[in-house]
Amino acid sequence: MTLTWPWALLGLLLVPVVVTGFRRLLRRQEERRGELARQGLVVSVPPRDRWARLAPALLVAALVVLVVAMTRPVAAVAEPRREGTVVLAFDVSTSMSATDIKPTRLEAAKAAARQFIDKQPPSVRLGVVAFGGTGLVTERPTTDKAAVLAAVNRLDAQGETSLGGGLLGALSAIAGRPITKVATSDAGSDEESNIGYYGGTSIVVLTDGENTTGPDPRDVAELISAAGVRIEPIGLGTPEGAVLQVDGFSIATALDKATLQDIAEATGGTYREADDAASLANIYDSIELNWTMRTVPHEVTSLVAALAALLLAAGATISVLRQGRVV
Repeated sequence: MTLTWPWALLGLLLVPVVVTGFRRLLRRQEERRGELARQGLVVSVPPRDRWARLAPALLVAALVVLVVAMTRPVAAVAEPRREGTVVLAFDVSTSMSATDIKPTRLEAAKAAARQFIDKQPPSVRLGVVAFGGTGLVTERPTTDKAAVLAAVNRLDAQGETSLGGGLLGALSAIAGRPITKVATSDAGSDEESNIGYYGGTSIVVLTDGENTTGPDPRDVAELISAAGVRIEPIGLGTPEGAVLQVDGFSIATALDKATLQDIAEATGGTYREADDAASLANIYDSIELNWTMRTVPHEVTSLVAALAALLLAAGATISVLRQGRVV
């Protein structure tokens, strides 16, 4: 505990003065009462019992605590809070314009993402990555929710899909520098140590799971796992899928959950599936962030003053019941 106004403790110097004066007052009262009793003017009063002696002690204690309250004490209180970094990695390939989730897969993901962003506490940093043929960091992890929402609103579906590239883009956003390749088995340990460790960080991947170009997302997931990052894939679409018309060609697209389940398992994350906008919003709510205990200073003047008031009330009550007066 720290004191905001420690000089107020000088008030404790008055406590001995008050106690000495009070004892002198009691002594005079007892001497006067004894003299009147000898003259037969008053009834002899028996010695005070221990309850009567307790009352002054409580009143003095109340005075001491009240002086301590005047110093404005500050106590360090451990508070639970959610914190960490979440990177939202959006698949913006052409297949995300499919309408098996209304109005489209991408628009439903963006709508649910806005709700997720609004609900996050200030202690959570949010980033946005868009991936088609490659992963592009459109907003680095920040606590500026307005910037994150603006990045989500700018997303548009077009091009091919590189799920591995999107994961590398998300890892780049977390690491704060570009990471463009996956380590080989011979250089894996060096590559992993160069990336660093980012516990308490998650990548939420919103995709239909279809992958049309490298790198292999499973290899990237292994690298991400070594960095202490969880991948939380959200599968968008239905197994039946939909047919898109692109440049006069009909292209069938459907949810491929096997790959998404593999990358979730590799990093200790959880694969979730959304086949409509409502279930997608519920999935966002179920994503777990780290709970940590942070020591936060709180002024406890009111609590100390309340303790002083309780001691004062207890002392006054005992005194009135035993002697018919407070002092």
